[in-house]
Amino acid sequence: MTNATAVPVARHGASAVTAERGTMPAGPVADADERTRDRVLAAVLEHGPVSAAELGDLLGFTPAAVRRHLDHLSRAGVIEVKRVAKSGSGAGRPARRYVLSSQGQSSLGNDYLDIAALALQQLQKVAGPDAVRAFAVERFADMERRYAPEIDKAGPDITDRAKALADALSRDNFVASAASIEAKAPLPAALSSVQLCQGHCPIQQLAARFPVFCDVETEVFSRLVGVDVRRLSTLARGGHVCTTHIPTGRLSSGGPTTPPAAPASLTEENNHQQERP
Repeated sequence: MTNATAVPVARHGASAVTAERGTMPAGPVADADERTRDRVLAAVLEHGPVSAAELGDLLGFTPAAVRRHLDHLSRAGVIEVKRVAKSGSGAGRPARRYVLSSQGQSSLGNDYLDIAALALQQLQKVAGPDAVRAFAVERFADMERRYAPEIDKAGPDITDRAKALADALSRDNFVASAASIEAKAPLPAALSSVQLCQGHCPIQQLAARFPVFCDVETEVFSRLVGVDVRRLSTLARGGHVCTTHIPTGRLSSGGPTTPPAAPASLTEENNHQQERP
């Protein structure tokens, strides 16, 4: 762990929560606990979604010590648990990953989010919604360029491509998983699908204000796996996870993907209108 202790969370994080609740620590032991919790909170901020075991390795704490501080921060409402299905065919309990909660994000300040939102609002006012969409396309173009070679190596099978996409997203801290849903008789096999889930979104609050970010991400997923996909839910719209339906009844329709130029108009269907509550 090299940077977690440098993140300036003590003024806003665990210590602030204790002060706000009127239970100021007393004595050196309590002070040490607060400093340790600030370090744990800083590590969750920097590395989340992250497991308790990973936090212990990063900070040099025992599993019991990490869990004690995580429990305290969870009760204070500044972190929360994301349960993610484990990769592989074997069954098992979902893995627990820790991220900052909305309250935790607020306690650390929303300066960057507010600046980004104001900038996009001004861009939309001056240049129109097409300009915001073009910005979103440019932002996700880098993701598409990085992911495409790896997903193409998975071959033409849609399920394999979806799992490769989930692996790539997880490395970028989206806490992704891909679960196969097989169609059973009398339904045709062509109705089989994969549900791609993302348990974390680094721009969740910004996407709530500008849903076009979710729309463009969905389009990128469609090009990467090679079939039309449908977004069923998003964190930005209040879902527990972002869920994308990927039909797997046929092979990928194309070769290597390349990011397209920004469209001239917003005539494409808004996937958010199809979302389920």
